[in-house]
Parts: sequence; structure tokens; C-alpha cells
Amino acid sequence: PRSRSEALKHPELRTAYDLALPGWSEEDVVGSPYAVGALHVSPLLGGDAGLAQLRERLAERDIKLILDFVPNHLGLDHSWVLSRWNLFINHGEQISDAFASRTTTGIKWIAHGKDPYFPGWTDTAQLDYRKKETRDAITQLIASVADKCDGLRCDMAMLMLNDVFHKTWSHVPLDTLLDSAAATGEFWPAAIAHTKAAHPDFLFLAEAYWDLEGRLCDLGFDYAYDKKLYDLQMNDQAWQVQPHLLGLGAGNARRAHFLENHDEPRVQPLLDLQRHRAAALLMLGLPGMRLLHEGQLQGLTRFARVQLGRRHIEPANDEVSALYQRLLAALTGTAVGNGSGRVLAARRAWDENPTSEVMSLVQWQRDDSDSSFELVVVNNSNDRAQCRAPLDARGLAGGNWQLTDRLGEERWSRNGDELARDGLWLDVGPRAAQLFTFTRA
Repeated sequence: PRSRSEALKHPELRTAYDLALPGWSEEDVVGSPYAVGALHVSPLLGGDAGLAQLRERLAERDIKLILDFVPNHLGLDHSWVLSRWNLFINHGEQISDAFASRTTTGIKWIAHGKDPYFPGWTDTAQLDYRKKETRDAITQLIASVADKCDGLRCDMAMLMLNDVFHKTWSHVPLDTLLDSAAATGEFWPAAIAHTKAAHPDFLFLAEAYWDLEGRLCDLGFDYAYDKKLYDLQMNDQAWQVQPHLLGLGAGNARRAHFLENHDEPRVQPLLDLQRHRAAALLMLGLPGMRLLHEGQLQGLTRFARVQLGRRHIEPANDEVSALYQRLLAALTGTAVGNGSGRVLAARRAWDENPTSEVMSLVQWQRDDSDSSFELVVVNNSNDRAQCRAPLDARGLAGGNWQLTDRLGEERWSRNGDELARDGLWLDVGPRAAQLFTFTRA
């Protein structure tokens, strides 16, 4: 109720509710799921037993269940705010972005959760990761949730990094008189190792920004958001996409690629259909995790506010729905996502032509096949582009290959020796999106 009250009185949020759900009432405001009051499933959703049943039904269909976990802060209503207030950033005197809480030792000012660049989230209480006791408590909390699912998407995972946390909270002194020893090392490696000791196949996904994705993967995360690729695509920085993907190299396989999520605007109003198609193929055609957001495949346009218990019902966009149906159908049965994939460095078609730099090329081949492979081709720009794709698939040299664009009408025959020596010549239109299957003739 305290977190819900904050969600109700926040003027900017009330304006956002008008846009997300015209005609909303206060009954529609349930509070943010990122201001956690307790880590159990609401009875309205069937409780913990209902979640267990859902997980069983998913497993029957070879689908894993990933839950969202908020490590940086808890909601104002969480029992620890009163019973274990020492786990939070707190001070005996008023500090900025904080609320007063009566504790067993008098009034304490407990900080709201925040990142270093924005004011605090007023429906939350900030955990203090400088303290070993806090880290131990959250590690146990993660373990308890891990018993209920197959993976965790960890919200704002970079905020726990020691240097980021110091930047955010160095102005609040650490009270070591009442607390256990100060923490040492980074939080994530120990917490992830503790969980995987009990659940070896458990998956950790980091929501990450500020070019810290690679660091989080080095600390143990299986995947991290590729926010940079998202920004490049949304800001139409076509010439920067290829250098970013080539710079990541094998790291692409540790990234979660997306065009939309619950924090970002709906993609359909931002991209015209041709640009949307190219961006979607690249997102689906890269090694790594593909994150498809609820409503994205239907082309929904209204941003769904997480503080609301329902959203505006709008009709699907037939063109966007058809776009995704065709993309997903074309990928079915291919090596994309089912074999070894890597980003290729497009070569110039001729010395004076730089347009190869706006191309994204991804080669995929099943580990058990030398007679077929796939090539994802995306032109990230509004101009026609030419390049040579430096193919190196197993079994390429010798014999002939049939090329079929699964997203278009193109059919070609090419000599394997020439492909291995010169690469595949490509001359494609603006925002081209092609998926070639190569089959040995």
C-alpha cells in the first residue's frame, strides 16, 4: 500500500497513465512490481502453487521460465524496512532521496533506490551492498527464487558493481558500529556461484547499460542486454552497427538483442515498416538471446505502464503481424539459432565504395552439416549498398551451391571455389533484409 500510494500521487506518472490507459481510475493503479513488498506470488495469480503448475506446463513444452528479480532495492512495504533496516542505506540524520522510518534505535533516514544519474524511486528502499550482511541476505533471497524457476532477469544489474555503487552512495557513510563486516570483492560472482551450485543450468540475464555488459558477463552472467545495439538502431546510426557487432565478436553470443522491452517505447511508431523489418531480422539473426516483448509482434503502440493493473486494448497492426509471421516462419528449420553463428566483416565491393560498412552479415551453420548453411544480410541504411561477404562455411570450396532467399524471390547458383576465394557479391536496396539458405548442388 505504501508503494502504491507513491504511484498514485506522482504527478508525472499520473500524466503517463493518461497516455497509457485513457479513462483510468485509481483502482487500476496497483503499484510498481519493481517495488517488491514480498517475494511470493499473489493469490490473485494462483500463489506459489500456481506458479509451480505453470512451470510444469511450460516444461512439458520445452519452455523454461525466467522470473524478474530486483536486486538493487525493495519496496517500502517490505518487512525488512522495519525488521532489518540496517541492510539499507541509512543515516541518523536526514539525507537526500530518503524517507524517515522508526526503528528500534530511533528514527533512521532510509534512502530510496536510485542510480547515479537520476533522483530516487520514491516507492523503494535502497539496499546497502557495502555490507556483507546485506549481500548474504540477497544471495539467500536469490536462492529462494531460483527454486521456483529456470533463470532470472536481474533488474539494473550494473548498480551492484563496486565502482557504480560507490559513485552513487559514497556521500553516505557506512555505519560499521551496528553492522557486520564490510563486504569485499564484487557481489555477483559469489551470488551467481552460490545459485549455480544448487542449480547448475540456471540462467542469469543482466539488464545492463553504460557499456558494462561485458563486465557483467565476465562476472558470471550468461547474457546481458545489448543496449548499445538498440540505441544505434533506434537512432539510425547505420555506420556504427557493423563496428559494434564486430567489436563484440564472440561476445554477441552473450548478449540479449531487442527492439522493445517494458522500459523502452513501443517500436512500431518509431520505425517505418521497411526499417522495422531490417532491424527485426538483425535482432533475430544474431548469435545470442532474442528478446521479443509482449505486444511487439502485434505492432501495439501504447506504452504499458508497469504500475497499472491493466492496459489499453488496441487492435493488432496487420502489417507488423505479417512481418513477424514471415520472419519467424523463414527462420524455422534453418541453422539460425540452431548452429554456430558469427558476424562477418563485409568487404568493399570496390576500393572507392564504402557502403559495405552499413551492412550486417551473419553466417550460420549446423555443427553436423557441411552441405548447407545460412547467411543473414541486412542493409542498415536508407541507401543502396554493395559488398562482398567473406564466407568461410565448412565444405564451401569445391562443387556448386544453390542460394535461396527465404524472405524474397532471389535464386542463384554459385561456384564454391569462387565463393571461397572472392566472397559472395551483394548489391542490395535500402533496408534490405535477406535470409539466404546455401545448399550444395
